[in-house]
Amino acid sequence: MALRIRTIDHAVVMAADMERSIKFYCDTLGGRPRYLQRFRDGGLPVLPIELGGAVMNLQYLDKPAYLVAERLESGTLDACFRWDGTIAEAVAHLKDAGIEIIEGPVPRWPADGVWGQSVYFRDPDGNLLEFLSTAEPMEPLFTE
Repeated sequence: MALRIRTIDHAVVMAADMERSIKFYCDTLGGRPRYLQRFRDGGLPVLPIELGGAVMNLQYLDKPAYLVAERLESGTLDACFRWDGTIAEAVAHLKDAGIEIIEGPVPRWPADGVWGQSVYFRDPDGNLLEFLSTAEPMEPLFTE
């Protein structure tokens, strides 16, 4: 029986410095925080930040929510964001924000099978993030 998983809904970042992480995910990546004041007042253990159709949940590394991974460390997430513009626009955005590109642009295949290009970078906690663009589809580098 095939599972009916459609897409990734959210990912969790264990933030060593919450305000620095909020600034990065909102100002640099254009996210929109939900329930920010309630979170800051201690009414929520997790701060959801909307990014496109997904959510990054920020948690304090030193006081995590009740249900978390077995081992908690900052810098353990690897998340890919679909970028609707060209890869050149993604590179320019990261450079304008002063974000170092770790690798790329490099060819990658996304979940929908249309080959595109990715650039990799890190958030303030060292988590590996990726912008993947298929705005300029590529010929597959290999097939099954």
